[in-house]
Amino acid sequence: MIVGIDLGTTNSLIGVWRGGAPELIPNALGSVLTPSAVSLAEDGSVLVGMAARERLPTQPKRSAAAFKRAMGTGHAFRLGRQTFRAEDLSAFVLRSLKDDAERHLGAPVRDAVITVPAYFSDAQRKATRTAGQLAGLNVVRLLNEPTAAALAYGLQDGVAEQHVMVLDLGGGTFDVSVLEMFEGIMEVRATAGDAFLGGEDFTAAIMDGFIAAVGAACGIPPRSRDLPVHAALRRAAEVAKRALSDTDCAELALAEPPLRWTVTRDDLEQLGAPLLARLRAPVERALRDARLRPDQISHLVLAGGATRMPVFRRLAARLFQRLPIAMVDPDEVVARGAAVQAGLVARDAALEDRVMTDVAPFTLGIEVATLRDGRVVATGLYQPVIERNTVIPASRAIEVHTITDRQRNILVRVFQGEARLVADNIELGQLRVPVPPLPAGQAGAEIRFTYDPSGLLEVDTRVAATETAHRLLIENQPGALSPQEIEDRLAALAKLKVHPRDQAENQAALARAERVYAERLGDDRAQVAARLDHFRLLLERQDLAEIGAFRAELVAWLDQIDRSFFT
Repeated sequence: MIVGIDLGTTNSLIGVWRGGAPELIPNALGSVLTPSAVSLAEDGSVLVGMAARERLPTQPKRSAAAFKRAMGTGHAFRLGRQTFRAEDLSAFVLRSLKDDAERHLGAPVRDAVITVPAYFSDAQRKATRTAGQLAGLNVVRLLNEPTAAALAYGLQDGVAEQHVMVLDLGGGTFDVSVLEMFEGIMEVRATAGDAFLGGEDFTAAIMDGFIAAVGAACGIPPRSRDLPVHAALRRAAEVAKRALSDTDCAELALAEPPLRWTVTRDDLEQLGAPLLARLRAPVERALRDARLRPDQISHLVLAGGATRMPVFRRLAARLFQRLPIAMVDPDEVVARGAAVQAGLVARDAALEDRVMTDVAPFTLGIEVATLRDGRVVATGLYQPVIERNTVIPASRAIEVHTITDRQRNILVRVFQGEARLVADNIELGQLRVPVPPLPAGQAGAEIRFTYDPSGLLEVDTRVAATETAHRLLIENQPGALSPQEIEDRLAALAKLKVHPRDQAENQAALARAERVYAERLGDDRAQVAARLDHFRLLLERQDLAEIGAFRAELVAWLDQIDRSFFT
């Protein structure tokens, strides 16, 4: 059984291809959306999902979210007295999804297709594979998120040749892909994006607007993850941002200090103007690379929850003079496409007539120098080997030669990026290739790049004079884990107690009630406290019927409290 996973910045989902269609799998709370949040409880156990997200405002120093942006960077998240990498935290989310799938399917889950932003770097893709490995999964394929979204639509849309643009704005990343679809063949023509632009940034813009308008005068400092007031404000800003998808204005409210501020759709457009400008650039670049005009795009497909924002949809409509389509829930479309890809990998008979190609999101190349009249005139130049938007899998080779007499080695430095100077690109690794000591230009090597559909690169070199070959294993990148470090992380994570799945509903209700208690004052707070104390007493009695009945009553009451707080 191969599952498809959308490992998202805000929410993650898991699905499977079954019965000739993609099927999303619910978690212990009955939802297909599992918040990508992790919290360390006071007893040292790990909470994942909704319970962890509810603890963000009340326990910001023991909780983490939006860690997908730190994949492949080596950044450490401190939860209580322990530190975790983004790979560790993502592994907890993946493990939770894996457990949900195994309970739902009644069979072990080992193999997985995991989606990644199209503009994820080589290091970020390796980190995603590592997270899967730490979660006990064999990642058989990494799939670009816009391509996954198009797959979900491609099975429903059997019309003649057409060009489709996928706009994928998630919580933390923005990806654009242009695809050509005809007769069951889906060919990615171009992809572009911004790995550090998403719905979280619009939430932050609303927070900044609140602080500037009413917060600063009351002593609220600029944004910081470590202050409880900012955690509460972030939640209020997120609720307001979502409300603006349905109404023209929304109110942000803080209990301490007691502040209220109304934000409108026009306010969000002004606050997010720099972000909207950044959204345009990848769209225009993808069109240029695909050699298409906006009027040649047949359909605009939306993916990612942040595409619900009216400011985003207005931008898309202005750019293409048409309304985008969202027949599949934007929160679910990438996961459904991942499930389709899982079926393709498993060679399901229902998908035999489907063919999909993808492209390289970045240019990959090496450092070179140039000669004139036998003299080196420029160094540190970038020589592309596989250019961005080359159909993958791809294998390309170039010849390089020595530049000095009796040179004994050629240093192959591999880079990713689009700039002319290697100093402005990202170095992926390097390899020193021995060559015979001959006059300049007479010794050389063939350098071959092979880029696979998961976006992973292999570099092979061959020296014709000596018939020797060398392979570059791109390891020890900044932030990348070595095999030994992965083993050490596996051992460390195995010692942590992950909260039982069958207690997820109780933990989520407790965390939510504690969050509401922190938000309210006076009589409201006293009412929450009374219900919290009673619920904890029931949990100690371990009467499942009593617990279930009161939990349902508590959640319904909290729904009323939350609605009244933001109206």
